Amino acid sequence: MKLRPLFLAAFVAFAPVAAIAPAAHAEPAVYTGRFSSTALQGYDPVAYFTEGEPVKGSKEFSTEYNGATFRFASAANRDTFLADPAAYAPQYGGYCAWAMADGQYAKGDAKHWKIVDGKLYLNYNSGIQKKWNADIPGFIEKADTHWQALQE
Repeated sequence: MKLRPLFLAAFVAFAPVAAIAPAAHAEPAVYTGRFSSTALQGYDPVAYFTEGEPVKGSKEFSTEYNGATFRFASAANRDTFLADPAAYAPQYGGYCAWAMADGQYAKGDAKHWKIVDGKLYLNYNSGIQKKWNADIPGFIEKADTHWQALQE
């Protein structure tokens, strides 16, 4: 039996499957978890800067940004965010900053955070945050490079 007809038959048989198969899964621009569209696990991104701690937001004061719903503790915080979302939204879409330094997507936890040079960064958990704290400038430099490449 000749191989050419066999390969042609296999191609014809599987071509329709390949045509409808989904493309490689791309992570959303903002981390929201698997079954939610809410960013920062519902915490108010502006409060990190004004209160110095995570503060739960309300459905009453929410807005959409980069495909995710951000919640706020007040209308004033929502309006502050809307005036300059990039200034308050977490870096790397709220994914873990330490993992992003390795070019990986991992959930960022709103309770494990740090503001560095006026930017909000999240980490996966307290153990990862301790590792990240060991070389914040180095990890940010690497993560910035990986994040930009992953967004292209």
